[in-house]
Parts: sequence; C-alpha cells; structure tokens
Amino acid sequence: MVKIGPAFFDYVSSEKIGRKKNFGNFISFEILSLFPILFLILFSTIIILRLFYVQILRGDYYSNLSDENRTRTEVLAAPRGIIYDRRDKPLVANSPSFKIPEGEKVKRLSRDEALKLISAGKPVENDIQREYLYKDVFAHVLGFLGQVSEDEIILPGFSEYGISDFVGKIGLEAEYEKMLHGKNGKKLSEVDSEGKFIRELGKQEPTAGENLRTTLDLDIQKAVHDAFSDYTRGAAVVSDPRNGAILALYSKPSFDPNVFTHDESYEAPGEYKYRESILNDSEKQPLLNRAISGSYPPGSTFKLVTAIAGLESGAIKSSTIIEDTGILRVGSFSFGNWYFLQYGKTEGSLDVVRAIKRSNDIFFYKTGERTGVDTISSYANKFGLGKKLGIDLPGEIQGTVPSPSWKEKTIGEQWYLGDTYNYGIGQGYLLTSPLQINMMTAAFANGGTLYEPHLFKNKKLKIKNKKLVDKQYIDLVREGMRQSCETGGVAWPLFDFKVKNERLPIDGKDFIEDDATSSAKMTKIKIACKTGTAEVGDKETKPHAWITLFAPFYKPEIAITVLVENSGEGSSVAGPIAKKILIDYFEKK
Repeated sequence: MVKIGPAFFDYVSSEKIGRKKNFGNFISFEILSLFPILFLILFSTIIILRLFYVQILRGDYYSNLSDENRTRTEVLAAPRGIIYDRRDKPLVANSPSFKIPEGEKVKRLSRDEALKLISAGKPVENDIQREYLYKDVFAHVLGFLGQVSEDEIILPGFSEYGISDFVGKIGLEAEYEKMLHGKNGKKLSEVDSEGKFIRELGKQEPTAGENLRTTLDLDIQKAVHDAFSDYTRGAAVVSDPRNGAILALYSKPSFDPNVFTHDESYEAPGEYKYRESILNDSEKQPLLNRAISGSYPPGSTFKLVTAIAGLESGAIKSSTIIEDTGILRVGSFSFGNWYFLQYGKTEGSLDVVRAIKRSNDIFFYKTGERTGVDTISSYANKFGLGKKLGIDLPGEIQGTVPSPSWKEKTIGEQWYLGDTYNYGIGQGYLLTSPLQINMMTAAFANGGTLYEPHLFKNKKLKIKNKKLVDKQYIDLVREGMRQSCETGGVAWPLFDFKVKNERLPIDGKDFIEDDATSSAKMTKIKIACKTGTAEVGDKETKPHAWITLFAPFYKPEIAITVLVENSGEGSSVAGPIAKKILIDYFEKK
C-alpha cells in the first residue's frame, strides 16, 4: 500500500520550491538587463544638467574665462597733471617706466629689469613715473605718490580707481589728487595659448590729469633751501602780504620724494637715501611738515600781538612809559629781561615803539599784566593764532592759545600771574606754527588784513579778517619793527640792509641809493622785522630761533618767517637765514 500523503507532500513541496527558484532567477535577470539602460539615462541626465549649468546658468562666467584666455586687457595709465610755479616753470615731470603686479601691490622695475623679463617672454606693463625735478627742495609742499591703499580704495572718492593706481599721499599731490590724477584708459588685445600678442581688439585712450599752477616761486624756494644748509631742523614760510599767496614753504629735514616713485634701486642724495630711512627716523621726523604742522612757542615774535592788545584795550597808550628794572619778582619766582640776564644792564624808560625795537621783556610782562590774559587771547585769535588758517595743504595744525579756563580744563590748575608774564612774551602754554606767525606778520605789513594762505594760483581770494585793529596802532607796531632792523635794534644781521641790483626803483623811501664809496652800486632797502628766542625744555636745551619780517617797509611785497629748532638766539641764527633769502629775492627782481 502506497503512502500517498507523504509522497504527495514531498512532491508538492519540491515543485513549489522549484518554481520559486525559477521566478527569482527571472526577476534577477530582468533587473540586470535594465542596468545599462538605467545607467545610460542617469549619465545622460547628469551631462544634460551639467551642460545646462555651464551654458545657461554660468554661461557668462565661462564665456569671460574663455575670452580672458585669448584676450588681455592692459591698463593705460593716465598722465598725471604737471605742477608749475607761479612763472610756469615745471616742478615735476612724467617719465615712462615699467611695472609688474606683485600680489595686490605693484613693483616698479628699472629699465634693465624690464628688458630681462621681456626677453624671457614674461609680461611687463608700461607705466608713467612721477619725477620730482628739484628733489628735496619742494618735498613737503609738493608731496609724493604712493600706491592706493586698501583703506583708500573703498572710499567714495576713489570709486573709479584701480588697486594698482598711484595717488598723492602728502602735500599738493594729495590736496589736488582729483585734479591731477586723470582717468586711466584700456587696451584689449588677442593673444595665443602662450600669451603672445596676435592683434589689437580695441582701445580706450586715457584722459590726462589737469595741470596745477601754483603761487610758489622756484627761485625763492631754492634760496630758502640753500639758506638752511648749516642747520638740521627748522622751517620757513615766504608769502605775499597783499593777498596771502605762498611763495615758498620749506621744512627741514627734507628728503627726495623720488624714492617713493622710482624703483627700489634708486638712491637719493643726502641723508635719506632710501624710503626706509625716511620712514624709520622717528627722532628727526623728516615727513613732518614743520611749516604747517610744527607747534612751537613763538617767543618774542608774539610781542607784536601783546602790544596791539594793550593799545586797543587802552591798557597802554603810545605815550605809556614803563621802566626797565632788569628783573621782576613774583614770590619765589623771578622774571628777567634778556639784556639784564646776559649783560647785567637795564634799558631805562621805554614806550611801545622802543620796547619792540629792543624786544624788552619787562615792558611786555607789565603790558600783559595790565591787559589781561583773556584780552590777549582774543587778539591772538583775531590774528589767526589758535586755529587753522585754511591753507590748501593737508596736515595744518591749529596750535594753542591759552586762557584760564583752558588751563583749568587741560592741566587742572588755576592761572597765575607768572603765566600772564610768560604769555606776554610768547612763552608758556602758547603754541603756534611758522605759517601762523607769517600770516600774522603779513597782517601788520598790509595794514590789518588777515588773508587765507593759498598755493593754488587760481584759488579765489579769501579774507579771514579785515581791519583787525585801528591803523594808528598798526603803524606804531610797524615803526617798532622797522627800528628793530636798524642800528640800535636787536636784529643786527639786517642793519643797513642793501643789495646790488640797478633795476630797483630808487624812490628815497623803500629804495635808497647807497652813498658809500664802492665799486659796486648798492641799494639800501627799508625793512621791518621782529626776532624771537623761545625757551624750551631745561637749561641745557637750546632755544628755538625765530625771525619774522616784511619788505620793503612802505609798500611790502614779501613776508618771511624763519624758525630754526634748538639752535640759539633769533637774531644770531634765524636772522642770517632771512637775510640770505631777502638778498636773493631783491637781487633777482
């Protein structure tokens, strides 16, 4: 008897198992056969998407890259405007040069360096290099160029500049940057795969910068520079008192601005041969424009303001007499007259004219006390001290005109009588720049008008203060200044001042024919001046030497202010420098 159940069971079981295996094999085969098609579809999709991204979404970008591979854009530097003196003599020039990019900076190349790179097939850009024709003579007033900085390039005023552009850093180059800069051009060229030139595709010519005509006088500036040859630190300002035009502006130590615009192999004459030596000298500070940015006690030059403040306020009159006692004592402090301290002598009774002539300290101590510090400060402000005058140069300082409230706020102390004595003779807390003293002097020269100093020849004339004081008081001070430069005064280098120039008009007042027997015909010239010896530091430190003057006396056309740091007395040091400048000026008229 056959056992159907188990046999059937076994059969059925084996049949089911067999069918499952066949169906699984079929599915696996079908899926495997679809893989190539699926892979092809996926690969094609990726390619299409990539092509869409490259050609549609990023088409412009890759098109530009392609163009850049076959084209080259060269910046055509705009010629910078030329700076001229008042007689249209150029003070700067533009010369061809070469450069290559070095990171975000630009490296200037010498001619030999450029030729080596060009012969090696490496790209070199043509450029225009600023040339300062008179080296250290005009350094501070003209300034120099430097590559535009990251801080400057983001400013609105530099929106059209390239990162490789050069801009004015100090002086007139910086003040009139927009005028002088011009607008760069471009040249588009086609190149092959090796970067070699094939043809020019287009060109946009650069627009040259505007020329700048200044009030500066080349001859006067050179005379100032030469007159300072024996001294290391100081400044001078020469102006036309009739309008505030600056004829010369000099600061020492000076430097050759070409070290900032030439390639690194350039070696400047003098003390500062390379730019690093200029930048690293923190003691002498050659980059400081002492004529407008230096701050100094004016010494006895300030007695002119003290005199006016006393006369205008009624504290003194033209007939007021003050006795020179040689020394004043306030408690344990003593305040002496320079003549008494040096020679042990007094000068008797003095009025305001003789006090200016002799620069008598006792007279101005007492005048300052009678006038009062606030009144003196008020007149100092009227004459342009304690504030910026507005010269068209960067870096002008305002100086310090003190007062009791200023001392309380700044130093935390009250004002004493000794402070007033010092103030009356231009010492103590009073600080001025050579430019301010020059403009103050010009106001005395022209009869009481304070002009805004300017260097741009076509700048609109601006009066800061007109009819500062009563003419009779101006005339008294002027007379004291005239006598100061004649025998019996204190400015001994300028006694009997005369020059050789037969072209000068002999009028018997300003220009007087010299009667002295001489083979050379000489002309005496009337001038007015005030010396100053400003004490600074301890007794071992030499004082600053000042002189400020105008000439000729009756019809002034030039005002000169000279400061020599830590050098000695004004008459002995600054006086001879001013005399050299005056001689050069009048002999060339």
